[in-house]
Amino acid sequence: MSIFDYFRNNKKNSAAIAKERLQIIVAHERSQRNKPDYLPKMQQELLEVIRRYVEVDQDQVEVQLDQNGNCSVLELNITLPEAR
Repeated sequence: MSIFDYFRNNKKNSAAIAKERLQIIVAHERSQRNKPDYLPKMQQELLEVIRRYVEVDQDQVEVQLDQNGNCSVLELNITLPEAR
């Protein structure tokens, strides 16, 4: 094994890693494409209402929109802090 083989193997590995990362980014973008434009604003407004009663971080809120035929279901998951 020469020193050149060592560098060639890294390039193949880094190319494979870059390809995998790109596939993840494309999959994420595709999943975001089907969401309505108003969801981020709605999520922010819901978070503001909830914060009136309990302190919740932005990363503790998950909003998901599911399509079931003619029906759309908005699912809101909030991780609330434990009672003191």
